[in-house]
Amino acid sequence: MTEEIKEKEVKKTTKKAVEKSDAKKTTSSEAKTSTKKTTKTSKAKSSKAKAQEFLGTGRRKCSVARVRITTGSGEITVNGMKVNEYFDLDTLIAIVKQPLVLTDTVNSVDIVANIYGGGKSGQAGALRHGITRALIEFRPELRAELKKAGLVTRDARKKERKKYGLKKARKAPQFSKR
Repeated sequence: MTEEIKEKEVKKTTKKAVEKSDAKKTTSSEAKTSTKKTTKTSKAKSSKAKAQEFLGTGRRKCSVARVRITTGSGEITVNGMKVNEYFDLDTLIAIVKQPLVLTDTVNSVDIVANIYGGGKSGQAGALRHGITRALIEFRPELRAELKKAGLVTRDARKKERKKYGLKKARKAPQFSKR
């Protein structure tokens, strides 16, 4: 009788072991197929992105602009809006388009930009710097022309901080002798 009990226990343990190994096989085979699918799609996306998109990051005051340039018809989109809607003043639009006008690429590239921080003037300067950097990545031979115009260098001027004992950054309270 003890032998029968031992045989039953052995059968139960072998069944459990077989079930566990089957479960492991199915999960590992599913994982292999899912990783193959993801690597194929990510490779296809990255090759398309590398072939057509050129990135540039521009900064001015407290503003940061992330710029993507693709070949196209000359459309500029800033934070999901057209450049004429986002920047109200014509001078700011002229600042943004300055590197494109200088290199004669106004109607040959599309620009998509995300800008955050600062005010409109700082954002326009940041976008100009980002477009310049992306154009240099797009066509490296344009660097000399852009550098000569002074567009490659980041404009480092920021608002000076207020100092202790002063009313503003440099303005002191009126001096009184008595």
